[in-house]
Amino acid sequence: MTAIAPRFGPQLIRLLLVTAVLTVGLLGALAGTASAHAALTGSDPKDGAVVDVAPREVTLTFSEQIAMGDDSIRVLDPSSERVDVAKMQDLSQGGTVRYAVGLKPGLPDGTYTVAWQAVSADSHPVSGAFTFSVGAPSATTATVPDQEAGGGLVGTLYDMVRYISYAGFILLVGGAAFVLACWQRGASVRPLQRLVVGGWVTLTAATLVLLLLRTPYTGSGKLGDMFDLGGLSDVLDTKTGAALVSRLLLLGAAALFIAVLFGAYAKRVTEAESESEQDGEGNAEAGKAKADLAFGLSLGGTVVAAGIAGTWALSEHASTGIQTGLAMPLDVLHLLAVAAWLGGLVSLLVALYRVPDLERAAVRRFSRIAFTSVVVLAVTGVYQSWRQVGSWDAWTDTSYGQLLLVKIGLIAVLLGAAWFSRRWTGLLGEDAKNAEAGAEADAEAGVEAGVKVGVKAGVDVAEETAEEDVAEAGT
Repeated sequence: MTAIAPRFGPQLIRLLLVTAVLTVGLLGALAGTASAHAALTGSDPKDGAVVDVAPREVTLTFSEQIAMGDDSIRVLDPSSERVDVAKMQDLSQGGTVRYAVGLKPGLPDGTYTVAWQAVSADSHPVSGAFTFSVGAPSATTATVPDQEAGGGLVGTLYDMVRYISYAGFILLVGGAAFVLACWQRGASVRPLQRLVVGGWVTLTAATLVLLLLRTPYTGSGKLGDMFDLGGLSDVLDTKTGAALVSRLLLLGAAALFIAVLFGAYAKRVTEAESESEQDGEGNAEAGKAKADLAFGLSLGGTVVAAGIAGTWALSEHASTGIQTGLAMPLDVLHLLAVAAWLGGLVSLLVALYRVPDLERAAVRRFSRIAFTSVVVLAVTGVYQSWRQVGSWDAWTDTSYGQLLLVKIGLIAVLLGAAWFSRRWTGLLGEDAKNAEAGAEADAEAGVEAGVKVGVKAGVDVAEETAEEDVAEAGT
């Protein structure tokens, strides 16, 4: 077993860690800014229209599927009193998404305000307002809430917790993958155990908070409504609520996986190492038991990790738009690649910084996995970007497309970082190999010197003995 000592000091290790975190944060920020949500594409009456006769209903048309409640569309008269009646109607058919709400009969002349709020298919809230007039425009005192859906303190808090949940997923999945695929002895190393368990705790806590925040995030915007049981019940009936509950159930299975990984599996690895110098049936049985358990953990862990990643794919951007049947599996692969690369990188840095005897082979295995992960990340990311843009001209003609071009440029930077990481880990391996070769050469030189000294000493003793014998014979 060959151990390595980091060629670079703790300062560079910290720098690499901070760079990785900042890169992920920047990519996440751009992804959030460039997200394409549902939008109002038309209405009857139209925005700013003046009609001679009061309409019986107001209809709204949207760019994609949305979730709306009975109170999602409000129509206010010039004195800010509601004039909409009955329940909202879903008039959607084919690829057209349209909703309508009835109005009181005999509306007087004046300007009316239509305020709407919904949740787009990617789980983000959207809202807006427009006006129309009956007879002639008039002054109006109608007001709509200043806080946009998903904005304010609740929106900021929700976005923060969402990114924290991604970080927990990365540490949980990436750390466990690093142990199983790169450094099996790490299962019994305390710093790596804390890293993986910390990722599980972070993801579980963030998921619970997201579930509680859904009511104020998609509705009132008031933080106190996160403890509204009625609102929570409504959230559980939505696609996002079901995804969050599924994630919690899968995290229960992940807890069992962690217990086996750092319990029975760590024990098997220790036993196999203690018997590695012994030949015979016992050593073979220990190695087979460890291999079987590693295979089971790898298979089960992959299923659980893919399931957790699927809770994002089924409730966010990949589940909307074109080619969803291909987009959702690729989104799962995208998230797994991010976790394998960044989570493995953090695990490697922790091992290099906290564990003095990390094997050279572990670094080389991670180098291969990291490069493959970044390539997968780049391919799937570019595909998802193309799918959301919708046309080639939109790359340069829209701010959304321009932001995606910036994101693709950052992906190129990630590929460069992966190349640097591979080169860096290769240098660590070469340093260790050279050190090992140097140690072997020193040992051989020492043995040779010892032999020479021993031979010379033997010759000197023989000469002295011969001289003594000659002297005795002369006497």
